[in-house]
Amino acid sequence: MTNPTKTALVIAAGQGIGAASARALAAQGWRVGLMSTSDACETLAHELGGFARRGSVTETADLQALVDLALAETGRIDAVVNNTGHGAGSSDVTQASTYDPDGNHHLLDITDAEWHHGLDLYLLNVVRMVRLVTPVMQRQGGGAIVNISSLGTVEPRPEYPLSALRLALHGFTKLYADRHARDGIRMNNVLPGFVENWPVTDAVQRGIPLGRAVKLSEIADSVAFLLSDGAGAITGQNILVDGGLVRGVR
Repeated sequence: MTNPTKTALVIAAGQGIGAASARALAAQGWRVGLMSTSDACETLAHELGGFARRGSVTETADLQALVDLALAETGRIDAVVNNTGHGAGSSDVTQASTYDPDGNHHLLDITDAEWHHGLDLYLLNVVRMVRLVTPVMQRQGGGAIVNISSLGTVEPRPEYPLSALRLALHGFTKLYADRHARDGIRMNNVLPGFVENWPVTDAVQRGIPLGRAVKLSEIADSVAFLLSDGAGAITGQNILVDGGLVRGVR
């Protein structure tokens, strides 16, 4: 079992992958600190014996407040799960509101504002957080970071054009891993496919070799493994958890 004194921060933890990851880590003995834009993170933190702070990944001050709370509560930060939630209007964020690959709107119709919003959610959310936690982990002699990304990192799809920005996160992860491995800090990305908390059509399900959507618990268990000592030699990697959907050889 993981040392129960270790602390993990989980961002966008009010529901979905973030909440499942928080539950998995708490079950393994981690003290969890949670953030989401709603009070759901506070309810879950109370259930799991952790702590929470409402806030947004787009606001550095909110992330700083969570880091400060963690240090006040436990004196350390051993792991971070950089998840990002969309909330209302998620289709606008993920697919871009002006974009329809089968209709009259095309890739070049996506506005600058939509691209910048995607950059905020898919790359800068990680950059902002690691600026804050890296010095803490360096002082402690190590730590581990997992970013929740998407299969769009390795297989961009017309239906989700803003996922192309996940490629930038892959590049950043490689750079970060190379720079901070000797500090004992690891960073990896988990790339979910179609997950059970999103509607999956029969046609899509038939295209998944596993024959079903990925369970939230399967994503969470992968996250927990990558944060564990058992993954001590894994850093700078994209880990697909997609039921075999991506067939490309990398």
